[in-house]
Amino acid sequence: MSPPFFRKARKVAPLTREESARQGKAVRLAQAALGSVEAVRAFLNTHNESLGGRPIDIAVASDAGLIAVEAAIPAAATGSTQRIERAPEAPREEIRL
Repeated sequence: MSPPFFRKARKVAPLTREESARQGKAVRLAQAALGSVEAVRAFLNTHNESLGGRPIDIAVASDAGLIAVEAAIPAAATGSTQRIERAPEAPREEIRL
């Protein structure tokens, strides 16, 4: 077979149903508040000092993280740098081959 038919091995475990639901909710909330796709991507994928990490990672990790990201979205929409309480981090497991 030619190389395009080979799949690369995943380096991280796929999201659980709960993690996927939190990810979707974070994206929808950010889209409603920020408007443009570019603004949503920038907010969710850029390290946020007040949250202590990337908002998308924090939202996916736990319900408390999603709540913290929800609280940070209005600040991002208005350009505020208000300090948000940091959510506990949950480590992601790597798949070892």
